[in-house]
Amino acid sequence: MPRVQVDIPDHIHFTACIPVRITDLNYGGHLGNDALLSILHEARVQLLQSFGYSEMDLGGASLIMVDVAIAYKGEAFYNDLLTVKMAFNELSKYGFDITYHVLSQHDKEIARAKTGMLCFNYKERKLMPLPDEVKSKIETKA
Repeated sequence: MPRVQVDIPDHIHFTACIPVRITDLNYGGHLGNDALLSILHEARVQLLQSFGYSEMDLGGASLIMVDVAIAYKGEAFYNDLLTVKMAFNELSKYGFDITYHVLSQHDKEIARAKTGMLCFNYKERKLMPLPDEVKSKIETKA
């Protein structure tokens, strides 16, 4: 079976530093896969805040995650400080991808991930276009 491949772009829009908590560990004593997804969520919120947005207010739109891919590369343990380097990619009419490159404080690769994010109107329960203001800000900082 082919493995998930996540390509990390040359550009970075934002870097977050997030510690591994004791509750992030699984029965193997290392960072659990479910906890990593939560860490990516926290990192994404910080990325959006750095642009002046949130998941519920992205220039008048909201965001919904439509897919996620994670390639695990190494273990992380309690008290490790993870660096999450993020970039917007694949901008489209309705959204974008975000790539995540997760490294330990020793620069050891922990994971590569990608989330597909689309603009969504939660009141009308339908997709909406990526606001021009958001697209312009993302392209300017690339």
